[in-house]
Amino acid sequence: MYDYDLLVVGSANADLVIGVERRPGAGETVLGSDLAVHPGGKGANQAVAAARLGARTALLARVGDDAHGRLLLDSQRAAGVDTVGVLVGGAPTGVALITVDPSGDNSIVVSPGANGRLTPQDIRAAACLFHTSRVVSAQLEIPLETVVEVVRALAPGSRFVLNPSPPRPLPAEVLAACDPLIVNEHEAKVLLGDAGVGDDPGDWARLLLAKGPRSVVVTLGARGALVASPEGVARVASVAVDAVDTTGAGDSFTAALAWKLGAGSSLAEAAAYAARVGAVAVTRRGAQESFPTAREVEALRAPEVARRGDAL
Repeated sequence: MYDYDLLVVGSANADLVIGVERRPGAGETVLGSDLAVHPGGKGANQAVAAARLGARTALLARVGDDAHGRLLLDSQRAAGVDTVGVLVGGAPTGVALITVDPSGDNSIVVSPGANGRLTPQDIRAAACLFHTSRVVSAQLEIPLETVVEVVRALAPGSRFVLNPSPPRPLPAEVLAACDPLIVNEHEAKVLLGDAGVGDDPGDWARLLLAKGPRSVVVTLGARGALVASPEGVARVASVAVDAVDTTGAGDSFTAALAWKLGAGSSLAEAAAYAARVGAVAVTRRGAQESFPTAREVEALRAPEVARRGDAL
């Protein structure tokens, strides 16, 4: 019996956001809006998104013993996430400094802080969490050697989901454990390198699958997603909505997909549900505050899953 539907191992940041009329050049000072502080980080975002949907969720992360760390812990607990695995201390909480201009374009500088101190030893010390979790999800805002240790800590029968963001080359050991590897267009191209990568997302999915993952999902924004496994490639349609802010949408997609896979859905079914979750999230501003409940997701029309090979 699993205690958790999903264990998220990853980053927790405080997002410090200032609106500006234009971003400053070198040596220039500009005035901005009042500072807004929001809980963020890909790991913390995924945990909140899953818990809002009803998944029994735990987070394994590290924050500082400071006000930003308390903000992050409070947001996790308010969403229903079990924070028994959140370590405190060792460095200040990670911070993302974000400036946003009137068009919505942003510039981001991230100080990893405590995220960079989440070590392989921390993973080994949390073995009980891995043994009681049906699915484990990770990203790359923590050290790569820590992600490698996550793979080694997986319990027999559990499933590993990885969003390689920010993208970097991955060891074969990590790739082989991914089921699925979830990438957007930018991440796919970084992982594939410049070895003749074309413009066909179906080809990206097949090439990534050949690198060793058990399955692959390529997210395409308003164009939906592709799911790939040894059985073939299928397209998942998007849901038409009026998007106002895409912040955190990818994190909500990954969390929803991971939860549904653990509940027994097929990869295509889980991706279709995740597309609906992401569609709700982009109709609201912010990251964690935009994530929907299961009831809100059910109010959306379900996207269709194409037959394998259609339009690919």
